[in-house]
Amino acid sequence: YWANRYQTGEIGWDAGTITTPIKVYIGHLVEKGVDKNLKILIPGAGSGHEAAYLWAQGFHNVFVCDWVEEAISRYRNNVPEFPESQLIIGDFFQLNGQFDLIIEQTFFCALDPQLRPQYAEKMAELLHTEGVLTGVLFSRTFPFQGPPFGGDKAEYAHYFEPYFDILTMEDCYNSIQPRAETELWIKLINKTI
Repeated sequence: YWANRYQTGEIGWDAGTITTPIKVYIGHLVEKGVDKNLKILIPGAGSGHEAAYLWAQGFHNVFVCDWVEEAISRYRNNVPEFPESQLIIGDFFQLNGQFDLIIEQTFFCALDPQLRPQYAEKMAELLHTEGVLTGVLFSRTFPFQGPPFGGDKAEYAHYFEPYFDILTMEDCYNSIQPRAETELWIKLINKTI
C-alpha cells in the first residue's frame, strides 16, 4: 500500500519540508545546548524532512525508519551524506535498540487504530527510562476510511498513560496551515523500568 502511494505520487501527507512544530522544538534543543550525540529515532519517516533538519543542525546520531524502500530512497537522495547504517527499512514493531528521543510526525495516525496499544508499548520499549517521545498527532476525525486515522486527547492519553508521564498533550498552536486546529503537540517521558 505505502510503496504504491509513493510510486503514484499520492503523498498528500508530505508537507515538502519540516513542519513548524517540530522545527521549533529542534530549535529549542539547539538553543538549550542539548547534547547533539542524543540517539534519535524518527519512525514512519517518509521523506525524512525532520531527519534532514536534525542532520543540518549537527544531530548526527539520528535513525530513520520506514516500511518502504521508496521513502528511504527519497531521503537518501536528499541527504546523500547520511550514513546508510542509520537508514532502516522495516517494521517499526520489529525494531530493537534504545533511544534518547523519538520524534513523532503523525506516524501513530498512519497505523491501524488496533495497533495503538502496541505502539505505545513499543515506544516505551525503544526509549531509555526518562527518554522523550515528542511530536504531533492528529486531533480530529476524518470523513473517510484511513489512513490517516484520527482520534482525540482522551483516547491517546489512555494508550500512553501506562508507560509515560504526559508532560504535554495540548492543541498545537503552530501547525502548518493545512493542519491548523487539527493537531496535538505531545511530549511524553518514558517511565518504564
